[in-house]
Amino acid sequence: MVRFLLALAAVALLPFAAAQAQPAAPDGLKVIFCGTSGPLPIPDRAKACTAVIAGGKLYLVDAGPESTKNLLSWRAPLARAQALFITHLHSDHIGDVGEVNMQSWVAGRPQPLALVGPSGVDKLAAGFNLAYETDHGFRRAHHEHGDIKLPIDAGLLAPKVIEIAKPDGTAVAWKDGDLTVTAIRVAHDPVTPAFGYRFDYHGRSVVISGDTRKWPPLAAAAKGADVLIHEAQNNAMTRQMSQGLAAMGMARTSSIMADTVSYHTEPVEAADIARMAGVKVLVLSHLTQAGLPFYTPQAFTKGMDDGGKLDWRLAKDGMTIDLPAGSSEIRFGSY
Repeated sequence: MVRFLLALAAVALLPFAAAQAQPAAPDGLKVIFCGTSGPLPIPDRAKACTAVIAGGKLYLVDAGPESTKNLLSWRAPLARAQALFITHLHSDHIGDVGEVNMQSWVAGRPQPLALVGPSGVDKLAAGFNLAYETDHGFRRAHHEHGDIKLPIDAGLLAPKVIEIAKPDGTAVAWKDGDLTVTAIRVAHDPVTPAFGYRFDYHGRSVVISGDTRKWPPLAAAAKGADVLIHEAQNNAMTRQMSQGLAAMGMARTSSIMADTVSYHTEPVEAADIARMAGVKVLVLSHLTQAGLPFYTPQAFTKGMDDGGKLDWRLAKDGMTIDLPAGSSEIRFGSY
């Protein structure tokens, strides 16, 4: 029995140990889908989060609720986290900001975590820093001894506000050696500004759309990328859900659901953007309807192939993409 309990404890603690010590990954870009649902509660899917590893360093795009649990479970190298890029300030994109910041600090992150994004990320950083201030003090008082150090300054979020004046403009958001991250202004009105991000490293490139309606300037910014990760919502399914809610007497929820069709991209439209950009692969993520009773992949993606040849697939939590440097190979895997 003692051996069994020790083994059980070791398994439970494995993610925390591995988050602190990971072998060096092959050079290139690696994408980890740590949250692929929309704001609705979906079994086996966390809310919006995409991780990118470049040069052995970890970068995140959004940190929706439940995503930190995924990262810990998969033993992502949280101690190497450098920056968290925020696409916009909807709750399903920022709900785990405090947790991913705290967990990466406890794992051994030696510097503040940069919180990069549109106006408002300064307030977001200040709010989470204040909310976790007492927690950080407790953890330092309990766990800092011997060679284990938990400097409070390293546990903070350090905001970096990116300004893009033109509604269809771009700006360099981050530069670290051979990695360049470009912020791309997208159309999610009335949520404005809202960004997508392009990662370029050693000849490989990934673009993450953020939330947006169909937006041709995104295709221009994604030109020639290896992979486009684009949000997707099937509006026919959304209207069906809205009507069902109304029939159940849930007029308020029905109205809110119906509003969402104005600022998201349908799968067919995302395919159009991918073809315009000339990307090698399109991956649909932030899947609002995935996992709901009326959802089937076939119905959700109907019509995507009508516009011509395109390599595309649906994201799921735990999916990975490897883009080795010095190669054109695109390798899909999973945790």
